[in-house]
Amino acid sequence: MSVRREMTRSGLFLFLLCALPGALAATEKSVGSKEEYYSATVNATVLDSRGNPKRLISKDDGRYGQNSPKVEAKGIVLTPVAINGVVDMQGCCPYTRFVIPPKTTHWVALVQRGKCTFKEKILKAAAFNASAVLIYNNSSKEDTVTMAHEGTGDTVAVMITEAFGKEILIPLERNETVLVSVMVGQRGPAKNINRGSLVFVSISFIVLMIISSAWLIFYFIQKIRDTSTRDRSQRRLGDAAKKAISKLTTRTVKRGDKETGPDFNHCAVCIEGYQLNDVVCILPCKHVFHKMCVDPWLNEHCTCPMCKLNILKALGILPNLPCVDNVAFDMDRVSRSQSSSQRGALVDLSESVSLEPLRLSGSTQLPSDSDLTSRTDINIAVTSGHFFSRNSGSPRTVVCEMELPDIQTSLDLYDENKS
Repeated sequence: MSVRREMTRSGLFLFLLCALPGALAATEKSVGSKEEYYSATVNATVLDSRGNPKRLISKDDGRYGQNSPKVEAKGIVLTPVAINGVVDMQGCCPYTRFVIPPKTTHWVALVQRGKCTFKEKILKAAAFNASAVLIYNNSSKEDTVTMAHEGTGDTVAVMITEAFGKEILIPLERNETVLVSVMVGQRGPAKNINRGSLVFVSISFIVLMIISSAWLIFYFIQKIRDTSTRDRSQRRLGDAAKKAISKLTTRTVKRGDKETGPDFNHCAVCIEGYQLNDVVCILPCKHVFHKMCVDPWLNEHCTCPMCKLNILKALGILPNLPCVDNVAFDMDRVSRSQSSSQRGALVDLSESVSLEPLRLSGSTQLPSDSDLTSRTDINIAVTSGHFFSRNSGSPRTVVCEMELPDIQTSLDLYDENKS
């Protein structure tokens, strides 16, 4: 369950890591393309009644239309005239017209963005032989854009900001003459912002950030809870282990005890034999260890170092609490394991051994030389601490039995006789 939970958390985290860069890429894509545009510098000069310059207004944030010739243009500024007392500043009305002063060769139309396409506005002014068309924006919150107006011919079209357009309109409403000149500015990347896509991507990014933050908070809370639960379980296990250790059988090794014998196993923890006055601890599985060696192990693992017997379960202390090793063996299973290991050792030792005829002196009756002219095969097997041999080289079957310590003595005698 813990592994599955970690995999789920990792998958969600990887999903967020993969989704956020995609959202950022989509944002960049929606902000604008890499098309180029040309800026325009527009200088507006207000003339007095005598034709002398009165005030100069200059802006360099204008922008040439996409299909407009990138050339300079100049002339006096004219706006659509009123029709039935109503002025169509957008220049979209079919009856929109411009009144050109006599002897005027170059003039520039000033109209507002909106109501109709850029192409319609430009063609309306071009019908009156306008040298250029200035289209000012209809929102002060938006920058100028690159206008698309295919099919407008050689008429120069430039977009300016709303503030600049209204600033030019002020002297025109006072019947003052305004002379403008348009010059080609610098070239730069386009900023065609898709407002809907930008809003959508921004909201998606915010939602992903909220989800990732919530996931991180949940992850750390769960981690703190898991740590607290694990610490509480370890404390409970430690207390149970101390209680179990206090119930184990302990005694002091004395002279003549089986632990001092040469055939008794060493302490499996320190790999040293038992000496007189050593304090040993006997576990429920009958394994013996130095008390000072096994106590720290039991405090940490609560299992036998050799057979992994759960001493808590064996002593009836918290039988449902798992040990650190997560392995609990009962006494029957330990007995079966020991029996199986003994049988496996007997099988390994039951191998065919070929020996030469023995010549021994003494009371032991052995076959004569005439009986041992041929090679004799002796099968050796060790069972329950005894030695058995079966002579297969003679018509008679001889079975000898001797204790295990006598095996080495017989083999030594055989080597001396052979030499």
